[in-house]
Amino acid sequence: MYNYQLQGQNGLPSLKWNVMKVNGEGVVDVRPDSASVNLGVITESKELIAAQKENSVKSTNVINSLVSQGIGHERIKTFDYRIDSDYDYIEGKQIFRGYKVTNILKVKIDDLAGVGKVVDEAVKSGINYVSNVQFSVENKEHFYKQALTLALTDSIEKAKTLAAALKVHLNPTPRLIIESGTTVHPLSNYPETLVKGISSTPFEPGQIQVKASILAEFQYTPRVV
Repeated sequence: MYNYQLQGQNGLPSLKWNVMKVNGEGVVDVRPDSASVNLGVITESKELIAAQKENSVKSTNVINSLVSQGIGHERIKTFDYRIDSDYDYIEGKQIFRGYKVTNILKVKIDDLAGVGKVVDEAVKSGINYVSNVQFSVENKEHFYKQALTLALTDSIEKAKTLAAALKVHLNPTPRLIIESGTTVHPLSNYPETLVKGISSTPFEPGQIQVKASILAEFQYTPRVV
């Protein structure tokens, strides 16, 4: 809290204001309308060419399976592709075990009810790695503006509460508003897992929280008795 002095005519002080700073927060709960999941094929072999070939065949099968379920190629992209050398350590010695080829696809899904089926069919096609199942909302900006309005209302109500407690006269229009930022919290986020032989996988989208925060400054003066 600090003093702020307005200038009147001829630059002379006319009215002395005090200023209070108040944080405001707005939260909007949103039903998600899209999902994404990382699906991976991991193959191992002592021969690198063999591991690559097996991985390529299985990855192609997975992509074909996804496309057959109505997921367009534009919604399937390579998230990670790498080749690693695996070793065993026996009695302090490093023993070459073979090569591991990992191909991870990031898949965007619009039909939330079909997420479990997509994962199941992918497993049948050769997927042995599933991670980072996330639900999101497409039009985040629309809901952020709603949250921002709530944040402003929250700051005004807090300022009014403080003014009433201090028994001062409040100008309810903020003299300054600083946007603190936005956060989007998916409430359903499945951690990394290796998947083998699963079926009828259930995935509940839950809700997403869109938050907005502001810092607002309000002017106030002592009440005239």
